[in-house]
Amino acid sequence: MAEQIGAPKLKKVKPIGPVNLQTCKMLLPLFIPLSYRTSLPAPMFSRNDVSIWSILKKCIGMELSKIAMPVIFNEPLSFLQRLTEYMEHTYLIHQANATTDSVERMKCVAAFAVSAVASQWERTGKPFNPLLGETYELIRDDLGFRWVSEQVSHHPPVSAFHAEGLNEDFVFHGSIYPKLKFWGKSIEAEPKGLITLELPKYNEAYTWTNPTCCVHNIIVGQLWIEQYGSVEVINHKTGERCSMMFKPCGLFGKELHIVEGYILDKSKKKLCAIYGKWTECLYTVDPATFEAHKKTDKKNLDEKKGNKQVLHFTSSVDEEPEEMPPPDAETAQVIPGSELIWKITPRPDNSAKFYAFSTFAMHLNEQEKSMEGVIPPTDSRLRPDIRAMENGDIDLASAEKKRLEEKQRMARKNRTKSTDEWKTRWFQQGPNPHNKAQDWLYSKGYWDRNYTHLPEIY
Repeated sequence: MAEQIGAPKLKKVKPIGPVNLQTCKMLLPLFIPLSYRTSLPAPMFSRNDVSIWSILKKCIGMELSKIAMPVIFNEPLSFLQRLTEYMEHTYLIHQANATTDSVERMKCVAAFAVSAVASQWERTGKPFNPLLGETYELIRDDLGFRWVSEQVSHHPPVSAFHAEGLNEDFVFHGSIYPKLKFWGKSIEAEPKGLITLELPKYNEAYTWTNPTCCVHNIIVGQLWIEQYGSVEVINHKTGERCSMMFKPCGLFGKELHIVEGYILDKSKKKLCAIYGKWTECLYTVDPATFEAHKKTDKKNLDEKKGNKQVLHFTSSVDEEPEEMPPPDAETAQVIPGSELIWKITPRPDNSAKFYAFSTFAMHLNEQEKSMEGVIPPTDSRLRPDIRAMENGDIDLASAEKKRLEEKQRMARKNRTKSTDEWKTRWFQQGPNPHNKAQDWLYSKGYWDRNYTHLPEIY
C-alpha cells in the first residue's frame, strides 16, 4: 500500500494476538506519529528598514490584488497553504459527528467556524498570491482528513478548496475571493466566498462566510489585527442557525477579539448563547444567564466611563484612538454555568521568530523526500520564491517572485492570442447545492495521481 503524502511516520510494533476492537484500543497508544518540524529553516526578516508608505500612498481606497508588493512584507506560505489552516481544529468536526443532538452539533460547527480564523491572530505577514493553476495538498492521518486546493481564477483572485474525512465522515469545501483594500493606515481584507461543511451521517449541510480582517498601523506604529462583522452558520436541514458578531475593537479596546451570538431554532427562538474570543476560546451558556450578565456588565462599564469622562474630554484633538494599538485585553470573562466548546492550541515558544506561525503552520511548506515525483508540479511547496524566503534568501525570493509574476503575465497574454481557453483542473464553477450561491466545486480526479496534463507554471 503506497505511503500517503503528508502522513506522519508511524513506529512499527509486533502484532499481539487476534485483531479485535479491544486489541485495537490496546495498540492505539503504540502508534505515535513522529512530530513534524517545529521551526523553519531561517527566521523572519526585519521589516523596520522598509517603507511601505512609498508603495501604498497612491493606492488609498484601491484593491491591492493588482499591486506588486515587496517580498519583505510576505510570509513564506501561499494563500492556498494559509487556507489549509482552517483544518487545525478538525477535532471539532469529529465531535459534531459524535453527537446525535443537532444543537450540540451546531455548537461544534460554530466553534469550528471561529477556530478557522484564529490563525490570523498576530499574523501580519502577507501570504504569497497563488499563481493561476497553483495547487496545494495536505494529508493528515492524525487529524483524519485530506485537503486539495487550486487557484481557479487570477482576476479576480479566487481560491477553491475541498477537504474530506479519511473515513468519509465529512466534506468541507469552499471558494474564497479575498478583497484587499488600503485605507491610509490600515489594510482591510474582506474574504468574499462561501464555506460549506457536510456531515453525511446526518445528511446535514452547514454554510457560512468569514468575518472581515483588518491590519492596523501599516505605515507607522505597532501592527495589530482585528476581525469584525457578522457570521451566520446555517444548518440547511433543520433550519437552526448560529448568528455571531465579531465585534470591532471600539474606542477603548474593550471589545477587541470578542465574539458573541446565539444559536436559534428555525422559528428564531434562542436556544443558547455563544461567546468568547476568536483568538482564545468559545463558550456556550443559557440565553437568560448570558443576557443578565450583559446587563450587569454594561452597568459596570457605564460607571467606569463616568469616572473617566473628565480625562476623555481633555485628550488632544489630534489623537485618533480608533487606530491606536489597544492595551492587552483581558482574557475572556467566563460566565458561571458556561460550557467550554473550543480553546486555541497555544503557539510554540519560537512563534514570534517565525512569522507568528502556529505549530500547524510550521509544517505546511515542509517538503519530504517521499513527496518527490508524487505531488503535482503545481504544488505550492515547489514554488521557488516561497522556498527561497523560507530558506532566508530574500534577494532570490524577490527575484523569483518577479520572474513568476512576469511568466504568469506572458502566459495570459499568449492565451489571448490563442483559441485555447484556460481550464481549471480540479474544480468547476457552479451553484452551491445547498443555497444556490455561486461557488467552485471539486470535480474529482486529483487523488488519481495523473498529473501529466498540468501546466508548467513555475
